[in-house]
This record gives sequence, C-alpha cells and structure tokens, in this order.
Amino acid sequence: MHDNYGGNRQGGISNCANHPFIFVFTGKAGKSHGYEDGWSEDGYFLYTGEEQNGDMTFTKGNKALLNHELNNKKLYLFENQNKGQWKFIDEIRLIDYTIFDTPDTKGNQREGIKFKFMSVSGSPASIKLNKSKTRNINIPGSTERVGLVTSRVGQGFFRKQLIDKWNSKCSVTSCSIIEILIASHIVPWSEATDYERLDVDNGVLLSPTIDALFDKHLISFKDDGSIIIGDGISKEDINLLGVSNNMRIEVSKGMKKYLARHRAMLSNNDFNKSII
Repeated sequence: MHDNYGGNRQGGISNCANHPFIFVFTGKAGKSHGYEDGWSEDGYFLYTGEEQNGDMTFTKGNKALLNHELNNKKLYLFENQNKGQWKFIDEIRLIDYTIFDTPDTKGNQREGIKFKFMSVSGSPASIKLNKSKTRNINIPGSTERVGLVTSRVGQGFFRKQLIDKWNSKCSVTSCSIIEILIASHIVPWSEATDYERLDVDNGVLLSPTIDALFDKHLISFKDDGSIIIGDGISKEDINLLGVSNNMRIEVSKGMKKYLARHRAMLSNNDFNKSII
C-alpha cells in the first residue's frame, strides 16, 4: 500500500501526500501506552492520536485527521490481524475529539487526543453492536450524554468548524488570539435541536467580550451583518467595552434563520419588532 500510495510506514496515521485519502491503522499493540482504540456502544470509533512521548499536539498525522474534510481527504480504517496482515474495516469521518490523560511510552502522564469517528457506509462489518441499537451516520445520535457530568458531544468538532469558517479570527473584531476565541451558538444549546447544536450556520467565533454580550442578548446582528445594540446596556458601558455601531459580521444564508431567533430575545424589544 505504501509503495503504491506513499505515506508513513512507521505510524498509525498514513497521510498519502499525492492522493486524496489517509490510511488509519489500529491494533491492540499500543494498549499498554494508552493507545486503546475501538468501537463505542453507540457505534462510533474512538482512536488515539499519535506521539509516543510528551503531550499529543495537532501536528503531522493528528493535524491531518483534524483537517481531513477541509483538505478533501477521505479516511480509510484498517485493523491489524496478525503476521503483517491488515483488514480494511470502513471509510470513517471525524465528528469530534477530546483531550484526556494517558501515559506515554516512558510511563509519564501526558495529555492525549482521542478522536471520535463515525462510519460513512454504516456497514455492519465496521461495528459490533446489539441488533436493537441504531446509528445515525450523519451526526452523533445524541448531543448530550450523562455520566458523572453532562458532556456536550460534538463541541470540539463544532469549534473546529467555526475556526475554519472564520479563518481563526473573531467574526466581529478580527482578534486572532485563537486560545481565547469562543465558539458561540446563535440559538443557545439549551433551545436547539441535535442538528442545530452542531450546524456551523448556528455559530459565530467571538472574542470574550463580544461573546458575553451576544450570549446575554444585549447585542445581535441584522441579516446584512450590521450590529444591533439593545437598550439593556448603556452607551457608557458600550464605550468602555470598545463596542461601536460600525461593527458587523458576514452573514451567510444559513445563518439568517438563527439570527432571527436570536433577535427575538434582544433586550430592545421595540426596535427588534421593527426589523423582523
């Protein structure tokens, strides 16, 4: 395979430079070092990123997996059988990732990356589930799961999509400090459907101050992208926060239905009614 398509013979992630796909290899050999992969009960494939020592980062193979759709790369999963034999399992697609604690090859604790993939084909050969279980082959079947805490499934993927869409900059201020930018929902998580929670059109990438105002419905945006400042915030505070009437965002067609619902909750109800 590597002779024909290129890629890295040594790692589990083989990005074929001259072809539109990436080979992902999995097996049981890396379990002792935290590389435990497999299918979850709800039918998703969990895969540990690469890097033997130190914290895993989004470089090399990990970066290739993270950006595979942006780069128009398909992912093909292979499982180790024995004696150098590999079995093709399925085409997979990234939907989320998490950061977790795991030992490296020296036994030192470090941050690892756990990718969450779904089967593209939905082939029964790709998953081991009870016959009673059903799978959603487009987005996670549920965007919340309850354990010791409630976790929001897909949030990492949602943030990645917004970072790509807004070119790693705040959609209003153009601030490019990616570490502080917030993946903000237009229609709040608590009021959105599973589809809407992960729809990139239901999100904007915002700097903390703008996000706080937007989240509390103290500001909103018209369909042409111009800012609306509600009556719930004084002109003095607006000036202190560095917000101006000239601020705007680029509004895509898919965002308009979400912004209409956001404006309906704006503190300036009289002005709001005049624009909807």
